[in-house]
Amino acid sequence: MRFKQPSVLPGFGLAFGYTLIYLCLIVLIPLSALVIKTSGLTLADFWQVVTTERVLAAYKLTFGASLIAALINLFAGLLVAWVLVRYTFPGKRLVDALVDLPFALPTAVAGIALTNLYAPNGWIGSFLVPLGIQVAFKPLGVVVALTFIGLPFVVRTVQPVLQDLESELEEAAACLGANRWQTFRKIIFPAALPALLTGFTLAFARAIGEYGSVIFIAGNIPLESEIAPLLIIGKLEQYDYRGATAIATVMLLISFALILVINLIQWWHARRHGMRK
Repeated sequence: MRFKQPSVLPGFGLAFGYTLIYLCLIVLIPLSALVIKTSGLTLADFWQVVTTERVLAAYKLTFGASLIAALINLFAGLLVAWVLVRYTFPGKRLVDALVDLPFALPTAVAGIALTNLYAPNGWIGSFLVPLGIQVAFKPLGVVVALTFIGLPFVVRTVQPVLQDLESELEEAAACLGANRWQTFRKIIFPAALPALLTGFTLAFARAIGEYGSVIFIAGNIPLESEIAPLLIIGKLEQYDYRGATAIATVMLLISFALILVINLIQWWHARRHGMRK
């Protein structure tokens, strides 16, 4: 007679069922409602809504600015995490706490603060405008806002990995004659790469749907600094629910495809790294 082996986690069946119900209520059902609402449009009407010049320009700005901001945070987040882990300096705890500020700060407050800083008469903008650089009310302002809200995702993802990295590996590399760049490229970077990709994905996904911190600094000029979430809000205010869901569905599909590609890259890197071991 065979006995069922007890689960490692007590109440696994109940917890698993609760997890599925929770995901259905919070994720699957709203997304399904979005697609169902969009299906009320004919294919020709759907194509006409999502391919207008204004909508395409909004898609280009939204995804382009999100990608640029995520790439900036990829390097800046690694640098900030490296400094917080490897160095001791006065005010380190304050700097560490400031990294989480975009998490706690309401997005509208962040947008107003950034606009006041980078406006032509702002503290920073007044120095940039004479140089021919205008941040506020331009696409560059969108990138600045998305970089601000996305930085913590990379820092908090990479920081634990750098903390757990064994210093003996770096010491062994130094004993074998490796310089600092070789040690970073051969030991530190491969260990931190999965976390960097995860942080990049989180920052990118967060930036795509950002609204509050962008609408103030962007200026919302059609065909220039108007983001796709603002178009969705505009459609909803006009009671054009199908048009709003059509734009949102395209954003959902593009976001899912990009995140899927990034996850495949992570899987490929982990598989390749495991084969080497």
